[in-house]
Amino acid sequence: MNRNRLDEETSPYLLQHRANPVHWQAWGNEALSEAKRENKPILLSIGYAACHWCHVMAHESFEDDATAGVMNELFVNIKVDREERPDLDVIYQSALALMGEQGGWPLTMFLTPEGEPFWGGTYFPPTPRYGRPAFPDLLKQISATFDGQKDRIAESASALKTALEQLSRPAGGGGLTFELLDQAAAIAQGITDTVWGGNQGAPKFPQVSFFKNLWRSHLRTGKKDFGDSVKLLLERMCQGGIYDHLGGGFARYSTDDVWLVPHFEKMLYDNAQLIDLMADVWWLTKDPLLAIRMEETIDWCLREMTVGEGSGEGFAFASALDADSEGEEGRFYVWNQDSIERILGDNADRFSAMYDVSQHGNWEGKTILNRNASDETRRLGSKIEENLLAKCRKALLQERNTRIRPERDDKALVDWNAMMVAALAHAGSLLDRSDWIAHGEAVFNFLCKNMVEEGRFRHSWREGRLRHTAVLDDYAHMIRAALCLFEATGNLIYMDQAEAWMATANSHFWDEEGDAYFLSADDTTDVITRSKTIADNAVPSGNGVMTEVLARLYLMSGNEAYRERAEKMIRLFSSSQARNLVNLSGLMMGFEILERGLSIVIVGNDEALYRTAIEAAPPWRVIQKLKPGAELPQGHPAYAKTATKKPAAFVCTSGTCSLPIESAESLRDHLVKL
Repeated sequence: MNRNRLDEETSPYLLQHRANPVHWQAWGNEALSEAKRENKPILLSIGYAACHWCHVMAHESFEDDATAGVMNELFVNIKVDREERPDLDVIYQSALALMGEQGGWPLTMFLTPEGEPFWGGTYFPPTPRYGRPAFPDLLKQISATFDGQKDRIAESASALKTALEQLSRPAGGGGLTFELLDQAAAIAQGITDTVWGGNQGAPKFPQVSFFKNLWRSHLRTGKKDFGDSVKLLLERMCQGGIYDHLGGGFARYSTDDVWLVPHFEKMLYDNAQLIDLMADVWWLTKDPLLAIRMEETIDWCLREMTVGEGSGEGFAFASALDADSEGEEGRFYVWNQDSIERILGDNADRFSAMYDVSQHGNWEGKTILNRNASDETRRLGSKIEENLLAKCRKALLQERNTRIRPERDDKALVDWNAMMVAALAHAGSLLDRSDWIAHGEAVFNFLCKNMVEEGRFRHSWREGRLRHTAVLDDYAHMIRAALCLFEATGNLIYMDQAEAWMATANSHFWDEEGDAYFLSADDTTDVITRSKTIADNAVPSGNGVMTEVLARLYLMSGNEAYRERAEKMIRLFSSSQARNLVNLSGLMMGFEILERGLSIVIVGNDEALYRTAIEAAPPWRVIQKLKPGAELPQGHPAYAKTATKKPAAFVCTSGTCSLPIESAESLRDHLVKL
C-alpha cells in the first residue's frame, strides 16, 4: 500500500518529512523498482535538515494535501538527505548545471524510472512568483511531457547521462608549476573584497579552501596582499554577525556583503575548516582574536554538538544546528535593546556601543550582535573592557538558553567529524592545548569503533544505527585526521591506520584507467554514474584531500608509490590556464607539499625540539616523533641515520637530510634558513 515511508529512516531531514501527505520513499532499489514497474517519472527532492528554503518548500507544497495528491498520482516521490548521500547530490547538481541552471537546495529533479535526469530546478513556489511557475502546474506539465514525448525525454536523459560520464573523464593537463600556482593566486586575489573581506558581492561564504590556498601562496611568495586578504576575511568574520558572539561558532554564510546577516544554520564542516584556517594564520601572526575564536568555537562544539556518549569509546559531533526556531529564521539569536537593558543594567550602554545594538536594530527591527560597525569596536579593547564584555555575554547567553532552541541534526558523518579531528589536532599542537588533541583522539576512537562495519566505514551514524556506504571523502579526511594525530602524539597506531585506509581507498575508489578516485565505491550499485570531482566547494574535494595525504605519506615513508599516485592526479586535473586552477585549492596545496615538503624527524623525547618544529616549520612540513632505537621506513631519506645518543632532530628536504640537530635554538635557525 502506498504511504510515506520515511518513518523507517534515521536521517533527521527525512524524518522531518515523515508526516507529509506525500508518499515519500528513501532512495534505493525498492523505490527505483516501483518507478520502473509503474512506468512513472521520479520526483527527486534533495535537501538537508538545516536548510531554510527546504523548510519553506515543505510548508508550502509538501504539507499541502492538494499538491501532495498531484505528486502521488503522477510521480514516484523520493527524498534524499544530501549529507547522507553526497554522491547522489553531486550527480544531480551536476546534471542541473549541465542544463544551464544554478544549483542549490532544495534540489528538485525529474528523472526517468531508471534514475536518469531529464529536467530540474531548485525551489518552486506554490503559486507563480520569482519568475518561476507554480509547483502544481509544473508537476502536471512535466508528467504530460513524460507521457506524450517519450522520444524527447529519452534523448534528453541520454545526452545528460553521457555528459555526466564525460565529467568523470577529464582530458588531463601537463602538470603544475609554481609559476601557475602564483598566477592562480593573483587571479584569486583579484576577486577578493579588500574592504569587507571574502569574495566580492553577496552572499558571502567562508570559502575556506580558497583562502587557505591564498594564505599558502602568501607564505610561499611573500606577497603581502595575499596575506592581508586572508587576515581581513578572518577579522571580519570573527567580529561579524556570521559569528555567534554569545555561544561561539560560525553560521554557514552571510546573506549580505558585510558579514552581518547570516543564514543562521551552523554546520560542523564550516567550523572545523575555519578552526583549521585560523590555526594556520595564528601560526604566523599570533593574533589574540583568532586564539579566542578558536577556543570559543571548540567550546561550542563540545558543549552543544556532541553525540554518541555511552555508545562505545569516545564521542562524535552532530552535523548541524537549524537556522529556524519557532518557525522563524534566526529567532533564537537576535535581540532588541529593551531586553539587553533589562538584563545588563548599567553595563548595557557600553555593551550596546560595542555590539551595534540600537532601538531600531540592524536587521528587520532586531539586532544581530556584531563588532564590525566601526574600527573601534572591531579591535579588541583592554583586558578590563574585554572582561566586562565577557561578563555581559555570559549573562545574555544564560537568558538565551531559556529560549526554544533550533533543531539539531544529530547524525554523525565520518568525513565531517574527521575534519574536526584534524582541526583539533592541528590547533591543539600549535597552541599547545593537549586537551584539544585528546578530544580529537576521543572522536577518532568513536569513529573507528562505531562507524566501521565488516572492515569498511559507513558514512552516517545516528542513535546506534549505521547507514550508507562510505564515500571517498570519508577515507580522505580520516587519513588526514590520522596523520594530524600522528604528528601531534607520535603514536604509530595513527600512521598504521592511515596507510591501511589508503589501501582500502586504492582498492575501492581508484580508477586505474582514469588516474584519480571516484566519489562512490566500486560496490555502490544505485548510482547512474560514478562521479569524479576535484573542485573545492563548501567542503574540500575528496581528490584534493587525497593529493595532500598522498604527498604527506610519501614524505613520512619515502614510499614512491604514494608520490606516483599523487603525480598522476596532479597531471590529470591540472590545466595550463591559471584561471582554471582557482577552485582547485586542494590539488595545488598537495602539489606544493609534494614538491617542497620538509620531513622533520624528532628522535627521543625532547619537547623543546618538538615545540620548535611546530612553531618554526611551514605548513608544508611533516613531523615524526621517533623513539630511540626505532627505525624509519627504508624509503625515508633519514633511514639508518637516526642512531643518536642524545635527542636530536633531522630535517630532510629533496631527498637529503641534515646532520643531527640537538638544540631547539639550532633547529629554529636551520628551519628559518630553508
